[in-house]
Amino acid sequence: MKGPLFYSKILLFGEYGIIRDSKGLSIPYNFYNGALKKDAHPSVENLKSNDNLKRFVSHLETLQKEQPELVHFDLNALKIDVESGMYFDSSIPQGYGVGSSGALVAAIYDKYAQDKITVLENLTREKLLRLKTIFGQMESFFHGKSSGLDPLNSYLSIPILINSKDDIEATGIPTQSLEGNGAVFLIDSGIIGETAPMVNIFMEKLKDQGFRRMLKSQFIKHTDACVENFLGGDMKSLFANTKKLSKVVLNNFKPMIPEQFHGIWQQGIDTNDYYLKLCGSGGGGYILGFTQNIEKARISLKDYKLEVVYQF
Repeated sequence: MKGPLFYSKILLFGEYGIIRDSKGLSIPYNFYNGALKKDAHPSVENLKSNDNLKRFVSHLETLQKEQPELVHFDLNALKIDVESGMYFDSSIPQGYGVGSSGALVAAIYDKYAQDKITVLENLTREKLLRLKTIFGQMESFFHGKSSGLDPLNSYLSIPILINSKDDIEATGIPTQSLEGNGAVFLIDSGIIGETAPMVNIFMEKLKDQGFRRMLKSQFIKHTDACVENFLGGDMKSLFANTKKLSKVVLNNFKPMIPEQFHGIWQQGIDTNDYYLKLCGSGGGGYILGFTQNIEKARISLKDYKLEVVYQF
């Protein structure tokens, strides 16, 4: 048995901000993927995944009992498959901010949800929001609280524009130019990030009036501008606003940036060779970079492996 592939995602803009109704832009990242599988000779890793699925099934049973109007699964089929050794075979790194649990949630919904909303129908705002709600409830098993965006992106495999919590839409992004010097890239921090503790730090910070003010007047303002610039293909403004955003993050989100990256974060702002930002909740995993000249960025960051995600 091998199910369809579900891809990782990258939230280009909107991390933390979307909790406070900033804009956001999430794109599929096809470099990593995962699928439900069964194997006659499972590895230790596969057995661990199967164990995880057993616990996830209990979560889905509870969800169905408590919110019967939200979603129905073929729980019998799911239990039989899990008992007979089904696991999620994934190349998506966990704790890296690229949606490993989101792909799993999408795969389970795709195979076992009854009356499911599919990619083939006319995806109205209502349907997208309903899917996002279902996925948020499903994924809360992994993160405590989930927006549902990662699984939504993985399930639909199309870019998603978040205008606010209750307003999301499928969108198109400017076509890549593989000849272009400009690029969005990932740097591997070499540390596994945990979403829940980072979100808790953020929620604590929100109690401070000064932090809330900064969030609204700077962080959300620059995030919204970056989303608009990127979608409009206005790369000159995009880099000006990404630089502002990078500064604000370095000054106000230090706990989310691994300490050994504080220096190169500042270096990018000083030299304009590249600008760094959080990828997902931070604390480790990947760091997202934007550059107008990928070769220059590679030289500046020669001690790190850069993975290009998007070129323009």
